[in-house]
Amino acid sequence: MVIPLTLLALGAVAAVLAPSLLARARWPEREPVVALWVWQCVVAGVLLSFALSMVFSAAAAWQEVRGHVFAPAPRAVVEAYALGADGPWSGALAVLLACGGLWSGAMLTREVRRARARRRRRRAELLVRAPLLPGEEASREPLVLLEGERPDAWWLAGPTPQLVVTTAALRRLKGRQLDAVLAHEQGHARARHDWLLHCSSALATGFPQVPVFAAFRDEMHRLVELAADDSASKRFGRLTIALALVELNEDRGVFGPCPAQDAQLPRRVNRLLTAEPRLTAGRRLRLTAAAALVPVVPLLVAFVPALRTLG
Repeated sequence: MVIPLTLLALGAVAAVLAPSLLARARWPEREPVVALWVWQCVVAGVLLSFALSMVFSAAAAWQEVRGHVFAPAPRAVVEAYALGADGPWSGALAVLLACGGLWSGAMLTREVRRARARRRRRRAELLVRAPLLPGEEASREPLVLLEGERPDAWWLAGPTPQLVVTTAALRRLKGRQLDAVLAHEQGHARARHDWLLHCSSALATGFPQVPVFAAFRDEMHRLVELAADDSASKRFGRLTIALALVELNEDRGVFGPCPAQDAQLPRRVNRLLTAEPRLTAGRRLRLTAAAALVPVVPLLVAFVPALRTLG
């Protein structure tokens, strides 16, 4: 049972150490897209370690599973894993990890259903506040103007995604600031940030005691906003999107000495205004390649006995 326990230990160590190592890094705010990729690779490596541990534990516990897993493998490869020598703990470990996988799937399904329910509710509220006239068809324009005294703007996902802007926000946003807000939200939509948020929330909700999943959720919420800010600033400039954020949120108390909510907004505005230089292309490439190797490590651990036998 060496391979299953090694994979389990590898996933556990990564789940504990990765958040603290990434929290000490200073480059993610300068390269949020690369940071998103690194976090996804780390979580994928943790999940892959647990999944492979489950497969090998099940193969050690039950002959039927072993036959399917090692069906195309030579007999020498099967003997190299010494699966028949494992004790009764292999079956219990396989069942435990399988339950964890099913629970993750259930949490993701619940998260997606809740998001769809919220979207339907917001569309229904939009129809109440801006009802269609008799014979009028629903608008497919990317921008919807809504009467409102509070400056606000939000992205309404769905088959026909739209940016909803209140009249109060329209009065405050000047020049190209409205276009910058639209570009920010379109950046979320193009990169499918909603799925990153769904997956991270599902893992953090299902396993609240696992440090990497809680940090994954928090960092996804922060980094997707930074990435969308950068996407909009490439077209309209950092100052434009920073001023748009201030105009939309200054009445909510988030820029005071004790912000009541969304404490990340002042940091986002400060980041846009300070405009720290990006990492060099070479360093971005090295970080991307190093992150891509993280899920490869559990695969190498899993196939070491087979490679030794065949080599």
